[in-house]
Amino acid sequence: MVGDAATAATAWEGLLASDAPLARLVVVDGADPDRGHTPLTDPSAEPVPDAVEHWRDLTPDHLLTVMYTSGTTGEPKGVAVTHRCVLSNARALDSIVDTPEHAAHICYLPLAHIAERMLGLYLPLFRASHVWMCEDPTTLPAVLRKVRPPQFFGVPRVWEKLASAVRAGLSGLPAERREELERARAVAVEHANRLERGGEVPADLSERFERARAQVLAPILAQVGLDRLTWASCASAPMPVEVLRFWAGLGVCVMDAWGLTETTGVATVNSFRTGFRVGSVGRPTPGTRIRLAADGEVLVRGESLFRGYLRADGEVVAATDGHGWFATGDVGALDEDGYLWIIDRKKELIITSGGKNVSPVLVENALKEHPLVGQALAHGDGRPYLVALLVLDAETAPVWARAHGIDSGGDVRLLAEHPAVVAEVARAVEAANGRLSRPERIRRHLLLAEEWGPETGELTPTLKLRRRVVVARHRDALDRLHGD
Repeated sequence: MVGDAATAATAWEGLLASDAPLARLVVVDGADPDRGHTPLTDPSAEPVPDAVEHWRDLTPDHLLTVMYTSGTTGEPKGVAVTHRCVLSNARALDSIVDTPEHAAHICYLPLAHIAERMLGLYLPLFRASHVWMCEDPTTLPAVLRKVRPPQFFGVPRVWEKLASAVRAGLSGLPAERREELERARAVAVEHANRLERGGEVPADLSERFERARAQVLAPILAQVGLDRLTWASCASAPMPVEVLRFWAGLGVCVMDAWGLTETTGVATVNSFRTGFRVGSVGRPTPGTRIRLAADGEVLVRGESLFRGYLRADGEVVAATDGHGWFATGDVGALDEDGYLWIIDRKKELIITSGGKNVSPVLVENALKEHPLVGQALAHGDGRPYLVALLVLDAETAPVWARAHGIDSGGDVRLLAEHPAVVAEVARAVEAANGRLSRPERIRRHLLLAEEWGPETGELTPTLKLRRRVVVARHRDALDRLHGD
């Protein structure tokens, strides 16, 4: 361990006396023996095994790493991942994803995220690719503009935020440019629809798309560093279809994928090579099999599946049934073409007092189709109807306000209380309700100004919603919405 020992080593010291203790905590500079540190140059310490020689003893089934689940629906679990898991997943992705050799990748999500670990470290090692390390995710837009990567992975919240930034930039276009953009977007959507169904793209459409992309769309994408993309992907949570369509209209087909820490990342994926369906998470990667249990829970097996969960005593306990199937905790559906559609986490399904099962993600994504709604939480387990907490989009709201003659000075808190904004969001809820079934509809809602984030605890480090935290912090407001 290098760096400031007082800060860097402290986080590890507790492991020296844990149930599965560290053998040694080696500190390069400033080692403190009273805190259990071993100096790197300590002549009395047993020599560190020579890693150059030690690799010869490794087999594909040796443990490579232990990664912890995000803990959105329970306590985090230690997932034991072997070299075989990572290599099989890397081979599968390499056979599906078309990118240039040695393509640059931006590594910006926490490396506790299995997707970033695979795409930001392991797959680039497998492909001998360049990796740009972006330590602070808030600087991602600047890094994107500098690197202009041919491939980019983002969780839904990242794609949503980028879409909001692009919308804000386009809002000031003169009428003539907006008309030109809408014509180009129509061509891009037509082109994407042809690709989606695996049909051959007519030569005239291909020519119109390339012309629209070069003359109109690419300059817009260049402003956010996405003009050289050949592979855009998303995972971690269902992506709102409206966001997928927005990017398709700019010539960027974001390929939704699905997987877990336990599957060493991607287990199903959409791609140009194997086909894609907007709204689905694609078909199984090579070497992976998917089936559904009687209650719709997704079961998976394959070479990339983890070895088991790590217990406190260091034992790894398998989590598959007698036939090698792992119950993922996700509820889904398979269509006739073999595409998987994720409905929600099994533990997060809302069961109303009338006995109706409702996917909160489906409802929330419908609410977020309006650009003013940046985040949403649907609530109603055990209740006769659903209510929602909505968070105003901090990028889009000031732009919308200026376009409607509202001077807020960019203060989102003022906008969240402005009658025109409140009325527009109410119309957005009604529009979403029109697309939802009766049990899914939102009866009442509350508009908030403060965005949820990892720093305040409502989101995981990988930007997934921690429902329990949001509900606990807004319990009184939710009770009032339910009429308690």
